Amino acid sequence: MLRRLVAGVATLVLVAEAAVLVLVHVVLGKTTESQSMSIAGMDPDVMSKATYAMGAGMGGFLLLCAVLLALAAVRDRAPGRFARAVLIGAAVTHGVLGALVVGLVGWPAFAVMMLILCLVVLTLLLYGDATDTTDATYAMDTPAAPAASDLPVTPTSP
Repeated sequence: MLRRLVAGVATLVLVAEAAVLVLVHVVLGKTTESQSMSIAGMDPDVMSKATYAMGAGMGGFLLLCAVLLALAAVRDRAPGRFARAVLIGAAVTHGVLGALVVGLVGWPAFAVMMLILCLVVLTLLLYGDATDTTDATYAMDTPAAPAASDLPVTPTSP
């Protein structure tokens, strides 16, 4: 139940983050387009189009992560290999962006990035490995087989 809740909350947070990032990139693209000035000889049209493309790419990636988390929550199954790789990439990206954003934006933005990072990583940890089919509670309750060194030694007669 807890893992479904965490995956659902992570889904909602990633959708909200995708919407905010797309909006920020649209505003930055419009601003770059209306300024009509060159930065280091770059064409303003290219810069504004690149900003739009980056916003669309980041938004699409975050929506893909949200869909993968939503599927895991609905099915209550661990994400597959591809989904795990994408979610691990998202976690690493949030870690790197968190380190960058603390200097550029401030500590509140860092806290938000780390919250999202924690939600993604916690979801991955709660679901465990997709190939793991053993029940953890059963494995903990079952006594282990004795080792060969623990068996009693019986003397043998010559």
